Amino acid sequence: MKKWECTVCGYIHEGDEPPEECPICSADKSMFIEIIEEQQPVQEQSASEQPASPAPPVVESTFFARVSAFASEQIFRHHLHPIAVHTPNGVLPMAFIFLLMTFLFGFPLFETAAFYSLIFVVLTMPAVIFTGYEVWQKRYRGAMTSIFRIKIGASIVTVSLLCVLILWRAIQPEIMTTASTGRWIYLLLATILVGAIGLAGHVGGKLVFGSRNN
Repeated sequence: MKKWECTVCGYIHEGDEPPEECPICSADKSMFIEIIEEQQPVQEQSASEQPASPAPPVVESTFFARVSAFASEQIFRHHLHPIAVHTPNGVLPMAFIFLLMTFLFGFPLFETAAFYSLIFVVLTMPAVIFTGYEVWQKRYRGAMTSIFRIKIGASIVTVSLLCVLILWRAIQPEIMTTASTGRWIYLLLATILVGAIGLAGHVGGKLVFGSRNN
């Protein structure tokens, strides 16, 4: 039985042919390569018989390139993207619950807590987006399959709704504490926001925890 590896997410498929579509990242079959089993090692040659290794190419290093390489290394070494995404994934559902408590019981302090929670999340989004972009480019080769389109789209919706809700609340502070049609719309947008961040987290988890077929 042959083994095929997805070059985007690392999923391993066993069969005579690669699958038409990767079940993890939705890459098509052209992105699969066959895994060739290692052959028995040949007898080692003496140092004099071995061909000389070619000298590594000389690449001109710039300050920006060094900084970029260092940042990328730290993102992968310390798993900064998974750490960063836990902030919106944890705080936004809490903010939604605070808004819901205000809507149902009229607690203004919960609404204030929700407002500052949204501000806190939007301030963390640059780190989430930057680390996510680095992981997408380096680990997944910038592949634009359906799962990455969903994740990018959900992220765009999240950032857009965060800005809308924060600006709306800043312009109309009583939006959630007084009965009006706007209050219903505000709560609906908050519901979509939580759904978007949940969707982004779901597909991200699929990539991380479903990337190997053991």
